[in-house]
Amino acid sequence: MTGLRTVEEQLADVLAAVRPRAAETVPLVDAIGRTLLQPVRAAVDIPVFDNSAMDGFAVHHADVRDATPDTPATLRVVADLPAGTADDPRLGPGEAARIMTGSPVPTHADAIVPFEDTAGGLADSLGTISVQRAPARLRAHIRRAGEDARVGDEVVPAGALLGPLQVSAAAAAGVAEVAVAPRPRVAVVSTGTELVAPGTALRRGQIPESNSLLLAGLVAQAGGIPILRTSVDDDGDGLERVLAEVAGEADVVVFSGGVSAGAYEVVRNTLADAMAFRRIAMQPGKPQGFGVLPDGTMLFGLPGNPVSAAVSFEVFVRPALLALQGRSDLARPVLRLPAASSWRTPPGRRQYLPAAIDRTDPARWTVGAATAGGSGSHLAGGLARAEAYAVVPAEVAAVAAGDLVDVMLIP
Repeated sequence: MTGLRTVEEQLADVLAAVRPRAAETVPLVDAIGRTLLQPVRAAVDIPVFDNSAMDGFAVHHADVRDATPDTPATLRVVADLPAGTADDPRLGPGEAARIMTGSPVPTHADAIVPFEDTAGGLADSLGTISVQRAPARLRAHIRRAGEDARVGDEVVPAGALLGPLQVSAAAAAGVAEVAVAPRPRVAVVSTGTELVAPGTALRRGQIPESNSLLLAGLVAQAGGIPILRTSVDDDGDGLERVLAEVAGEADVVVFSGGVSAGAYEVVRNTLADAMAFRRIAMQPGKPQGFGVLPDGTMLFGLPGNPVSAAVSFEVFVRPALLALQGRSDLARPVLRLPAASSWRTPPGRRQYLPAAIDRTDPARWTVGAATAGGSGSHLAGGLARAEAYAVVPAEVAAVAAGDLVDVMLIP
């Protein structure tokens, strides 16, 4: 199909316009969901010190290496080491210290005997003990200081999304604050005189407005802050008033509707000098608008049909929001799954089919259309059943049952 830009060409223009803001430092408690801009390096060793991996006894390996139920090793317990103790008792030949998991191992011990390998276990763990099973090796059940990370080692790389696991690792490394990207501030504007608030009694020609909720939710999932969610008519000065309201506040403005070739395309008519409006070789989502204001605010014009708006956000807006945050990976996870049935594809355009994954057979997942209408751009109700987009290259004329298809996972 002639006159169409590729998805890659459009996305390259978008990413070239990204101007990330400077990092800000936040405490770990506020860092979940943020993007790390400077790597986390260990301030302490992990583990900090040699510690016991078991509840039991710190011993000299030589004292117990031949222990069996028939020839047990008898030791005298001379110390008790709960977690958090600073004690470092000296152990002579034939002596042991009772020790709990996580407690520092005495300097003179070189193995741990678990309670279950002694005759009396915990119930008879002070005084004299009888070791019935020898440790498997020297330093058995001892976690070595620094075996996970040493001071200065990179624990979390720059560009990572900080989740509970990453924040926990930073805390274990003795780090209290991290340098993260500011959350992009995003205004979401739906356009269309036909739009009314959900729940409003509809007159002929009106429809419930849903795109602003859709796009604001996707913004939040991508780490942005929706600072405005509104809709404007196709005529009047509503669009100019919105832009004036968010001037200097928004990093990104996302419009839905008003970008195609009709007579009442308010975004195209109002922002022709600030945005380039192009046709992209994708379905849905062919009409796209993009531009940058002199102050650096990024403007996205997405088609108004809900599926088109959702797909366009995934393909162009989400990568830009992640790049604004310095994210190292801009792409969604992709699986390759067999198609559950056949479907048609648009000639010369990459297809993004709202899809559902059939997990009935855990050894052979399959993918199919989330709705009977396929990738129809108006099928807003079907989006509720979509958990992925099946992405079919432009050169593929049709998908047959059993064909392997790239599947972009979405939350």
